Amino acid sequence: MNEGKDTRRPLMTFWLIALLVLFIINLFVQPMYEKSQIKSASYTDFMNAIENRTIDKVEVEDNKILFSLKTDSGSDEIIYETGKLDDPELVDRLYNSGATFTSEIVEQQSPFVSFLLAWVLPILVFFLLGYWIQKRMLKSLGGDAMSFTNGLGGGLGKSNAKVYVKSSDGIRFSDVAGEEEAKENLQEIVTYLKDPKQYQEIGAKMPKGVLLVGPPGTGKTMLAKAVAGEANVPFFSMSGSEFVEMFVGMGAAKVRDLFKQAKEKAPCIVFIDEIDAIGGKRNSGNLGGNDEREQTLNQLLTEMDGFDSSNGVIILAATNRPESLDPALTRPGRFDRRVPVELPDLKGREDILKVHAKNIRLSGDVDFNKVARMAAGASGAELANIVNEAALRAVRNGRKFATQADLEESIEVVIAGYQKKNAILSTKEKLIVSYHEVGHALVAALQSGTAPVQKITIIPRTSGALGYTMQVDKGNHYLVSREELLAEIATLCGGRSAEEIEFHSVSTGASNDIERATKLAREMIMRYGMSDDFGMVAFENVQNQYLGGDASLICSPETQTRIDQAVVALVNQQHEKAKKILRENKMKLDEIAKYLYERETITGEEFMMILNRKPELPCGNDTQPAAGTAPETLQK
Repeated sequence: MNEGKDTRRPLMTFWLIALLVLFIINLFVQPMYEKSQIKSASYTDFMNAIENRTIDKVEVEDNKILFSLKTDSGSDEIIYETGKLDDPELVDRLYNSGATFTSEIVEQQSPFVSFLLAWVLPILVFFLLGYWIQKRMLKSLGGDAMSFTNGLGGGLGKSNAKVYVKSSDGIRFSDVAGEEEAKENLQEIVTYLKDPKQYQEIGAKMPKGVLLVGPPGTGKTMLAKAVAGEANVPFFSMSGSEFVEMFVGMGAAKVRDLFKQAKEKAPCIVFIDEIDAIGGKRNSGNLGGNDEREQTLNQLLTEMDGFDSSNGVIILAATNRPESLDPALTRPGRFDRRVPVELPDLKGREDILKVHAKNIRLSGDVDFNKVARMAAGASGAELANIVNEAALRAVRNGRKFATQADLEESIEVVIAGYQKKNAILSTKEKLIVSYHEVGHALVAALQSGTAPVQKITIIPRTSGALGYTMQVDKGNHYLVSREELLAEIATLCGGRSAEEIEFHSVSTGASNDIERATKLAREMIMRYGMSDDFGMVAFENVQNQYLGGDASLICSPETQTRIDQAVVALVNQQHEKAKKILRENKMKLDEIAKYLYERETITGEEFMMILNRKPELPCGNDTQPAAGTAPETLQK
């Protein structure tokens, strides 16, 4: 079915209705309106008005006489019409009556002018009005039927790619930090675009397409621009969603036009962001066996087959969902090379922070390595946001430069949100949160294989957290052992365990800890093969690894029941381990919780100092409480 023809029907209907309305107005409505404004009168009435000198104005035409009578001031004038008789003395009588009279001056109007005014001009007005209405309607629907069907008002299937000629924005590889492996893979593309002869002499061919895959915010678009900047060639940028239109065929036309422009400006780089919008796997579930996205993908495949990489056109594409791409798109000869753009490691995070810190004023005591360790798992975009938040915090505090404290606080803002200064906890709630967070910290510190405690706070945050314990690794961590995962689960259970030991009750504050501990235990059993009962068997498939890692089960209901039982047993085991650790160190739990309650925020150094300090013994007959005993004001 040709949807382009269907789009003309509303406009043709509008034109037909407009012509019919115009015809009725010219032939019936206008004459009837004019006739309704004039009243009929006899010639006798006309003569009586002349004799009585009540006549006001008279207009003598070829076959009739129009006249009006004198009226009081403010009254509406009424026009009368009567037939014309052979009356030679009419002019004298009108003159004597004091009437204002005249005769019609007959001017023969050009038939062509009459036709233009009565028909052509109204039709043109209706046409322009209808065209404007349809353009507005189709624009709101995301398409342009006129440009698709007959080229009015726009180009036929023109691509709206953004063209950065000669890399006008000036991005180079030096502006992209933390992705050294990706830059090494792309450096070959730059070398080829600068000097293709050395590759042609040996018979080597450059890949037609390079696919950049990785999590959001890792700098895939910046890397593509940096390649164009290093090679000093034009850069065409377009999003995959911009190819998808309401009408079938328009996306394919945009693909053809994009590659046509690229060939004209070769050597150049064509960058398609979020290519999964048009490059998803094809299926036969469509009613017509075809759709707009599939036609666009077919045209893209054809264009990539139709040009030779020796002409200097390199296709770069980026996606967060490589597993959803059509196999025909990722086969050799199309996107030959896949370049992973992963989250930066410790050195990469440090380099990214330094790049973004060039744009703001910093104090001389900033330790980028410490900030990078605190921001473990952050992407390049999040690190840029952290630096910007530090600059904003410095301005809010009335300083001309950002400090180490600003950077550390900005990490907490990105992770947990801003401090809720208006949230006032009751004494009981504040005490519960103190014990909860110290429980996490103590269990983490008294186990091997856990990250050191960096900070403990009970200041509520806008994310909903009433407090948190920050742990920071000293270096990169690529592999995690079973013992380390079990220690992490025990640490997550430490908050609830501290509440049970001190208050003999539980609260809702451990909801996030329970969720994370359960998820980690389930992954150990179903994904990592760390269960003695099931061994090295995977029970789930991970999908969208760069967008949250959704998983689907691949086991029977009976096995799923056994897995649930194993997860419960594993979490309960670590829960008991956490309670045992805290019972054995109850005095330190009370002492550190009291210290945290009074100060609301303590550093890792302060925490370790109190933990390693020996308890003070009572002297003589003094009744001083032992260290770690909570005062009466802090009792539940």
